[in-house]
Parts: sequence; structure tokens; C-alpha cells
Amino acid sequence: MTTDLNKPETKEQGVKNIQPNIGLSKDVLKKDNELLNAYLADLHVLYIKTRKYHWNVAGPSFKEYHEFFEEQYKQMEEMIDEVAERIRMLGGKPLSTMADFVKETSLEEDKSGEVKTRDMFERLLADHEQVTRELRDDVKTTDEELEDAGTADFLTGLMEEHEKMAWMLRKYLS
Repeated sequence: MTTDLNKPETKEQGVKNIQPNIGLSKDVLKKDNELLNAYLADLHVLYIKTRKYHWNVAGPSFKEYHEFFEEQYKQMEEMIDEVAERIRMLGGKPLSTMADFVKETSLEEDKSGEVKTRDMFERLLADHEQVTRELRDDVKTTDEELEDAGTADFLTGLMEEHEKMAWMLRKYLS
């Protein structure tokens, strides 16, 4: 049977969805993808919050803060793409709607109107620190319980990025 590479493969065409055969059981892959999707939801909520503050920051240091928030949300854009791709590599489907992100996140969406600049930094710091703590737990779970060193290493790198982002936010508050 030949297939047209430009057409999507579907079960109706008799093509099976090929799952990864990378030394991890279906159950491990499922748990990995659940952890990654929960983190993806947190990333999206944090990303939107950072964009909101980027758009709404004001005051004498406007330009510096505006550019700082832009650096952080651009960094998170890359992280979001990497996490979604990791989910696909592990045979899963990344969450992809705002409703799913809000439902699955552990973070609070910022629905407030005007936010003082100091409060912006404090809220983002609290979120990055919370995400760091959750990632630390996920690294332990993926490494020790699921025996998936690849995902543990992947999450460790992301955790370190959040640690650095939190450190930078903390320095603005000191």
C-alpha cells in the first residue's frame, strides 16, 4: 500500500497510530504525558499573566520593566513549544485550548484590573517558585518512580530556567 505523504494518516485509511517503542511502558508514557500537560497548562497561564503585565506596566521604569517582561514571556514561548513537542515525542497529545489550560493549571489566573508594578513582580515570583516546586516533585517522580531519565532530565532543565526567572524577579523586589 502506498501513501501520499501530503495527506494526514488516519485509522480509516488503515494506518495505525504508531506509539513510541523507546523502552517505556504505555503506563509510564501516559503518566509522563499527564505530568507534562499539567506543566504545559501552568506555563500557558504564567505566559498570559506575564504578557498582561508587559502590556500594563507603568511608571518611571516603564521601558525597563516592559522589556524585562517581554524577555520572560519570550523565554516561556520557547518552553511551551519544547514541552508540547516532548509530549508528542512520548506519543501524547498536548493540551491546546485555553479552557483546558485553565482547567488543568495549579496557578491562579490573574483576572484583576489594574495591578501595581510591585504586585506584578510579586505575583510572577510566587508563580515561578510554585512551578519550580512542582517541577522538582515531577523530576523525582519521573526519575525514581517512572524510571524515565529522559523526561527527568528535560524537566530538570526547565526547572532551572524557572529558578533563574524567579531569581531575576526577586532581585527587582530587593
